[in-house]
Amino acid sequence: MKKVYFVRHGESEGNSGPIRQTAATGLTEKGRSQAAFVAERCAKLPIEIILSSTMARAKETADFILRKVPKPIEYSDLFVERRRPSEVLGKPKDNPIACRAEEEIKANFSKPNWRFSDEENFDDLKNRAFAVLDHLAQRPEDTILVVTHGFILRIIIACVLFGNDLKGEECERCIRSFHMENTGITVLGYDIDDEAVPGFGDKDKNAPWWLWVWNDHAHLGEVKN
Repeated sequence: MKKVYFVRHGESEGNSGPIRQTAATGLTEKGRSQAAFVAERCAKLPIEIILSSTMARAKETADFILRKVPKPIEYSDLFVERRRPSEVLGKPKDNPIACRAEEEIKANFSKPNWRFSDEENFDDLKNRAFAVLDHLAQRPEDTILVVTHGFILRIIIACVLFGNDLKGEECERCIRSFHMENTGITVLGYDIDDEAVPGFGDKDKNAPWWLWVWNDHAHLGEVKN
């Protein structure tokens, strides 16, 4: 059986500040403290390899983990956060154009093929999430740590829960319902030969992925606000 530990990056300047973040946005001081604490926790896990988003806030978080878990590391755009419209990047969060873009995207997220401009829409995100799962399934390692982002991680979980039949409305419910703390740990299990998920009877042979742990952030109890 394969285990994949997903770690959301530490608090970023974009999470806490007034500007919508870009790929270059880094961690806050609090985010670096969070990353240091989750690194201590990851040191106790049987990790074989670290995979990370190429965005600065994820790479910085991965660097903290790498100091405590000296394993091979690979960076990939597969794990980056959703691509937002160019019009909102680096803009104040109260910018009228940015606000309109966010409102329209939220209102039309579940409409097939709808797009505000050049952002990733639901279909794009669903396809990338399944590409992530396929990539992880095909890797030879049994224990993998992935440093990624909150929104794309919720899309991945929605794909695990609903499979290829995932609809935009179901995905929206997952996005609203699955809160994700900075450096929260989520664990997925994968075993194509396993016949059942413990406690849930027969497992769908077409869905070998299953959610084991969601947003475990016990280590954050040690981080002062």
